[in-house]
Amino acid sequence: MALLNYTTKIDVEKTIGEIQRILGKHQAQSIKTDYEDGQIVALSFLLDINGKKAGFKLPCDWRPVLQIMKQDNKVPRRLCDQEQAVRVAWRIIKDWVEAQMALVDTAMVKTEEVFLPYMIIKNGQTLAETMQSNPSFLLGDGK
Repeated sequence: MALLNYTTKIDVEKTIGEIQRILGKHQAQSIKTDYEDGQIVALSFLLDINGKKAGFKLPCDWRPVLQIMKQDNKVPRRLCDQEQAVRVAWRIIKDWVEAQMALVDTAMVKTEEVFLPYMIIKNGQTLAETMQSNPSFLLGDGK
């Protein structure tokens, strides 16, 4: 099975705009784009959770996408470059956000539950980043 969205021609900026609209419709505040070396690498935004503002950061790492594309014989070699991998990665994130918001819209979950791994905590990292660098952060010693 080929990678989702591997043939997309949609510009990253258009996809980012779509994600921002989806988040905005679901009460996200102060949505901003984070750049590294002129490339959009994350979207950061605020949500009001019980009267308090909480920050979230949705990262986009195109590198594993490019690796998968290069390893998949169904993906034409002309599409196996950084520019395409970035487009594909952002489309995958857009689809994920859209699907998660469908769960929110049906009241199956709350927005903050969906984005919990991406919540920025006191150390400035996301919860997921903190757990990756310190597995005992939430789990203790595993006993």
